[in-house]
Amino acid sequence: MTTPDTAKLSNVTLAERAYRIRRHAVRMGEVQGQGYVGQALGIADVLAVAYFHALNYRADDPDWEERDRFLLSIGHYAIALYAALIEAGIVPEDELETYGSDDSRLPMSGMALYTPGMEITGGSLGQGLGIAVGMCLGLKRKRSRSFVYNLLSDGELDEGATWEAALSAPHHGLDNLIAIVDVNNQQADGPSTRMLGFEPLADKFAAFGWFVLRVDGNDLEAVRDAFDAARTHAGAQPRIIICDTKMGRGVPFLEARESAHFIRVEPDEWQLALDALEEGRAQ
Repeated sequence: MTTPDTAKLSNVTLAERAYRIRRHAVRMGEVQGQGYVGQALGIADVLAVAYFHALNYRADDPDWEERDRFLLSIGHYAIALYAALIEAGIVPEDELETYGSDDSRLPMSGMALYTPGMEITGGSLGQGLGIAVGMCLGLKRKRSRSFVYNLLSDGELDEGATWEAALSAPHHGLDNLIAIVDVNNQQADGPSTRMLGFEPLADKFAAFGWFVLRVDGNDLEAVRDAFDAARTHAGAQPRIIICDTKMGRGVPFLEARESAHFIRVEPDEWQLALDALEEGRAQ
């Protein structure tokens, strides 16, 4: 089990966790030769802080009633969450070799019925925040002290259902809800800000009644402090952490790609990606 009170990990330790999450994701991508690896590399620091600093859970009992819930609204980020679940010991590491294969517990899009620790099935974007609102209401009725975290993307802000949920959460005073937005400014059709402008994002959520934090999502210390501030904020309002991240973080030749929403990597490049991660780890 990890909790904010008993598992205060150093930045070095969190950096190692983030490195390993990235490495797991690249190894899974190599199994299929393609995938949403860029997103996994970009969000790895956030997932490291979530699973090794903030969340309350039991690796050997993913359905433990008192756990914090982590909802992956963006189902195509499943490879990133699998990497974190593997690192957390919820999913055995040897299962990464089955990624995206028939009868695997690690399908390419997140499905709750398949994977331990996967709280919801993420398919069509825009559903997660609404589900999180419902979970938070239910937990409050049970007088539970658990938090619900919902990871969504900047592209998901195009969906009207997201904003309906964003309005309802403050109305119900859901101080057990922590939303996380991955702002990498890239979606299937191009830059997110070009598809449908969403800035000033922090001001919008603040106007709706949320407690808002915005950080560099690839700065472990800043992300850790934001999670702490979100959990301890005294107001009876939902909290949101807007994380600006870099697609392909840690692998320079992937960072430099103009379009990295869904990447295909040449067979010889997977080892180059792993080498780049190892080099960054050593620095």
